[in-house]
Order: sequence, then structure tokens, then C-alpha cells
Amino acid sequence: MVTLLAAPAEPLTNAGNTQLVIAALLGIAAVVLLIAWGKVHPFLALILGAAVLGVVAGVTPDKIVTSFSGGVGSTVGGVGLLIALGAMIGGLLAESGGADGIVERVVTRVSGGALPWAMAGVAALIGLPLFFEVGVVLLVPIVLLVSRRVDVPLMKIGIPALAGLSVLHGLVPPHPGPLVAIDALGANLGQTLALGLLVAIPTVIIAGPVFGNFIARYVPATAPEALLPTRRPVSVTGDRRPTTPGRGPVDADGDLVTEDDLVNPGAGRPGEPIDEAPDVRSRRGPALWAAVVTVLLPVVLMLLRAIGELTLAEGTGGRKALDIVGTPIVALLAGVIFAMIFLGYRTGFSRSQVSGFLGGSLPAIAGILLIVAAGGGFKQVLVDAGVGNLVADAAKNANLSPLLLGWLVAVGIRVATGSATVATITAAGIVAPLAATLQGPEVALLALAVGCGSLFFSHVNDAGFWLVKEYFGLTVGQTIKSWSVMETIISVVGFAGVLLLDLVL
Repeated sequence: MVTLLAAPAEPLTNAGNTQLVIAALLGIAAVVLLIAWGKVHPFLALILGAAVLGVVAGVTPDKIVTSFSGGVGSTVGGVGLLIALGAMIGGLLAESGGADGIVERVVTRVSGGALPWAMAGVAALIGLPLFFEVGVVLLVPIVLLVSRRVDVPLMKIGIPALAGLSVLHGLVPPHPGPLVAIDALGANLGQTLALGLLVAIPTVIIAGPVFGNFIARYVPATAPEALLPTRRPVSVTGDRRPTTPGRGPVDADGDLVTEDDLVNPGAGRPGEPIDEAPDVRSRRGPALWAAVVTVLLPVVLMLLRAIGELTLAEGTGGRKALDIVGTPIVALLAGVIFAMIFLGYRTGFSRSQVSGFLGGSLPAIAGILLIVAAGGGFKQVLVDAGVGNLVADAAKNANLSPLLLGWLVAVGIRVATGSATVATITAAGIVAPLAATLQGPEVALLALAVGCGSLFFSHVNDAGFWLVKEYFGLTVGQTIKSWSVMETIISVVGFAGVLLLDLVL
């Protein structure tokens, strides 16, 4: 379990309640305005917002720096490793063709009427280890092709696929948003994972196939010709042959593995395989079971740990073993090692190629890690200045539910900034003091409530909005009617599920 960086015994300032409220509002407003109006990168916006918050609250500059740095270090230590390992799993799934194999096996074995349900299930499955953007890039070309082949309205299967990816991205670790909330609130990762899956299932159904069938009548989208996938396998000598979608690890544009990826830099052998003999090395697609196990192994290990915590006594051998293998870093590392063997070496990739795939998956998450880290610093300045305790006291006096407060704060910041990560980080930091008053499952539900709020109404200030618009060939109005409304449904239905679980647990 990851834990929250402890707040100092005494606040860093003697400011009164009014000054602290103004400081918090101005700090958050600075972040919102810098991102939404100033078009400043969220990493810099969070740093500057923390500075504004600290200065207005009367914190000395040296203590602002110390508090911010401590929050950055704590967040990166608790979340950064998990994000990196998750990205490696996603990279190997993408490069090997394993994700495509899962998609194609399902969609080729179901009838047209069941396709929306199949796409939602597949998206949720491959969305477990993949970032939302990566999942979109992998899934949408297949969705476009399936829509063309079986003559099904694009929105009817596109919305379920997007819903499966989005729900998993916002509610289920090891995605950055849930991990940040778990870290900030000190929630149990296994409990959050289990409860998140319970909330995710009905949410995906309602926001996916149910809403997709409805909105397909009003948004007549057509698959863009330029984005229809045509994939061709590549041998290490660069020979290409046409094939059916998903059968090889490389598409027509060479997006996954190209000759450049196989060049041994500086070795004087351009075009030859990295550290391999000049002869052709056979390549084959990974087995379906290997791709599925890669996706599910970390999840199963973390769930086993959660079950062990509920059923086994402390100190027993079984409990200790499950505590170790179910530790998030160990579970994800096991998934990476399994993927290296069964999606990499066993399918014909060389050691250097597998290493290149792993390394190539990391640059794409550099921005995410920086935003998450800066958000952790902003959150810690909030806590250390005493704003968190002030909000907690106000919530107690107003008899306002911590779950509702967390959701509302995340909704407001999400709509204003367009960043689910910023919304999660800020909302979790504000309601963190309330987590100390809650019992185990309630803390996990608070993390999920924040996650639900962070998905509310994606619009023009969200990069995901434009990604969906371009991939599906929609107008801005059509994207709002379909994607934006779908995200709002996810947020509201997911939060309703959290409240129901709170009544039961």
C-alpha cells in the first residue's frame, strides 16, 4: 500500500482561515487560467500555482520550495515506478501485436448485434495496462475496420470501445489517475482495484453499449479512409508482405517496428538486425493466451493480496507470500518479465529489440510523470499550509459527505482545465485530511469518487477530445454529443455506483 506524505506537525503559516481560503482559491485559479487561457504546460502551471498558493498564504519562499520538493519526491516514489512499469507492459503488447490479437479474436467470433458488447469488453481488458491514448491508437483503427466490414454504425461500436478505455483509465490502477488518488489518500490499492472493477462493470455497460446504441441514431459518423488499418509483417531484413489486420507487429506506415528500429547504431551495418547475425530471424505473432495473461497477471496478483488481507491471519506464510507478490511494483514487474519472455523472446524478437521496445515505451510517459510529480508538489503545499485541514473542518461543520466533496472538486477542476490528472491530484489533496476519519473501504471509495469526478464532460480544452474527434472524423458538435456526453455518463453513473457501495460496505 502506498501512503500519503505526512503533513507537518504545525502548519507552515499562521494565516487565518480567510487568508488560507483565498490562497487556495487563487492557487487553483492560477493553475486553471494558466492551462486553459495561457496555454501553459500543466507541469509549469502546477509549479507556478503552488508558488501563488504559498505566497498568498504567507509561507516563506524557502519553505514553499521544501514543501513542494517533498511532495514531488513522495509522489514519484509512490506512483512513478508503477506508471513506468505499466507503460512497458503496454509497449510490449503494442509492438508484439498481442493487443491486436485480443481484439481480432473477439470481434471475429461474435455476431453484429453483440459487437458493441464485445468491443466494450475488449477495450476494458486491454485498457487495464494501457494508457488511454495508447488504447485509442491501438483500438480505433480496428473499430473503424470492423465497422466497415460488418456494416455497423461507427458510433454503435466506437462509443463502447471508448467507454471501456475511459472507465478503466479513470477508476482502475495501475493508471496514473487512480494511483495518484490512492497515494494522496493513503488508500489500499488492492481494495481500490477490487471496488473499482465493481463500479467499472455497470458503468461501462451504461456508457458503452447502451448509450452507443442510442447516440448512433443522431451521430452518423463514417470511418475515415486514411485511418483504416492495413498491416504488413516485417522480417529483420525489411521484406514486407500484405496480410490481414493485426497479424503482424507492423502497420503500413511502420509505426511499430521499422528498419530504423533494427539498425545497430554506429556498427557500420545499416539495415541489419541489432546484435544479430545477417541471416533472417523468424518472427511469429504471440499466442492469444500470452497476451491475455500479460494483461491480467498484475491484476490477479494484486487482487490475491487483497483477498489474503481479508481471509488470512497476519504473520502466516500464505499471507506474507501474498503481501509480497501482490505489492504493486512486484505485480507489475512480474507482468513485464512475463511479457518480455512470451511477447518478446518467444515470438522471435532479439534481446536488443525487446530492450528497445521497453525503452521506447518510456519517453511517451515523461510528460505524464512530470505532471503527476508537480501535482504532488502542489498538493503538498496545500496540505502543509493548512488548507487541507481547513477544508476538512468546513466539511465536518457543513455535514458534507467526503465522497460528494471529492467528486465536486474534481468535476470543477476537470471542466476548467481539461486535465483528468490535474483534477485528481488537486481534489485528492484537498480531501486528503478527511481520509484520516474514514475506515479502509471508505478511503478506497473516496479515491474512486475523485476518479469519477475527473472524467466529467471532456470538451475542447482536453487533448482526448481532439484525439477522438480526428480518429472518428467527427465535427466539434458531434464530438460533444457523443464523446463529451459519454464521459459525463461515466462520471455520474460511476459516482452513483460509489455511493451505492458506500451504503453496503
